[in-house]
Amino acid sequence: MNNLNLILPEILISLAIMFLLMLGVFKKNSTELVFNITLIVLFVTAVIIFNEALTINKITLFNQSIIIDYLSSYMKIVALISAFLVLIISSSYLKTVKIFKIEYPILFLCSVLGMMIMMSSNDLIVFYMALELQSLALYVLATFDRDQKKSSEAGLKYFVLSALSSGLLLYGCSLIYGFSGSTNFNIIANQLNSNSYALTFGIVFILVGLAFKISAVPFHMWAPDVYEGSPTSVTLIFTMVPKIAALTVFIRFLYIPFFNLIDQWQIIIIFLSIASMLFGAIAAIGQTNIKRLIAYSSIGHMGYVLAGLATGSNEGIQSSILYLSIYIIMNLGFFSVLLMLKRNNQYFEDIKDLSGLSQHHPLLSLSLLLILFSLAGIPPLAGFFAKFYVFKSVIEQSMYFLAIIGLVTTVIAAFFYLRIIKIIYFDKEIEKYDTDHIIWLKFSLLFSTILILFYFIYPSQLVEVVAKINII
Repeated sequence: MNNLNLILPEILISLAIMFLLMLGVFKKNSTELVFNITLIVLFVTAVIIFNEALTINKITLFNQSIIIDYLSSYMKIVALISAFLVLIISSSYLKTVKIFKIEYPILFLCSVLGMMIMMSSNDLIVFYMALELQSLALYVLATFDRDQKKSSEAGLKYFVLSALSSGLLLYGCSLIYGFSGSTNFNIIANQLNSNSYALTFGIVFILVGLAFKISAVPFHMWAPDVYEGSPTSVTLIFTMVPKIAALTVFIRFLYIPFFNLIDQWQIIIIFLSIASMLFGAIAAIGQTNIKRLIAYSSIGHMGYVLAGLATGSNEGIQSSILYLSIYIIMNLGFFSVLLMLKRNNQYFEDIKDLSGLSQHHPLLSLSLLLILFSLAGIPPLAGFFAKFYVFKSVIEQSMYFLAIIGLVTTVIAAFFYLRIIKIIYFDKEIEKYDTDHIIWLKFSLLFSTILILFYFIYPSQLVEVVAKINII
């Protein structure tokens, strides 16, 4: 029973999924009710995990295949809060584009359940099953707007390419099992020594699968098309929630079973980081669609996250988690603005649609200005501190080349962020957008803008929370 208490959050979400599915099928016009119950379940689950995090140090369950520790608790709370905010600010958008259906929150809940199990996985089989649960739900969400050809295309592309990456990942798992005789992370770690070069093949295949999930170069090819084609609310999910789970698995996979093989995997992570930072910054320059721009921007930001991960130190891991946490806040604000670009029940997502936005919507433009400056890493905004933590951890490990590439790509990326600001403030104004937005959309924009703007006043608060995560 004690084991069941420890996995109460996962049990709660599983039961909620089954209950909501039955409720949605048997009760007519229950979409609003299903939606609200989903929000309550996400919030209550986050509270339960927060209470767990205060009392539990590190516990393994079910023959060491599940691990409950501070890392999993922190990342689950971030994922659940992100999921809650993503869902609540998307409600008006879903109603406007006529995809406000019971399946949407239920599929999202299925995906969140998969992510939570991924974050606690200490076994290759558990990890893979959770990954597929997360991915299968996201395939359907990407193609949820069936009346739009782009949405159907996005779902199909994501499905085909993701199936390929899952196959490579599974092949890597089978190689590791073949060489080590176990799928459990702790047992694999005990079987290894620094000369276990044969396992490098398995590590490479698994890293390919994980790099696909965070859209790191050269496994990014799905991101721009899927981000653009999916409904905007689903694009918001892609940019935030799955990346939290993927980073947690990256940390567990590299630093628990394969820390002794750091010489083999470190060079791979460095390559992924440099390629993502360079490609993300350069490819974003010529984009005209905001969601495609965000896709390439996201690729670049994942490069910075991987830079911290490549250091092989606790400080590097903490800097990556800090970066992702701040990036999620910035993304939430950016998409809040995007979901406000509505006129005559139509949403706009081209960069030219921001032309002269400051003339009619000065407060909205100011918030977007601060968010874009933060994404570019301009001090003293939160985005600057995110990059500072990563570069500091990289330089402390004497990885100067990686730090220089990171700084150069930051300068390149600043160009396309500043170009958007120029369009907002100096181009000819266009017709005014609607201002009757739901209160939660306004709150999320205000919340993210305030956090970005005033983070410098007390930056150590988040640092102290993340500093409790010690893997090595």
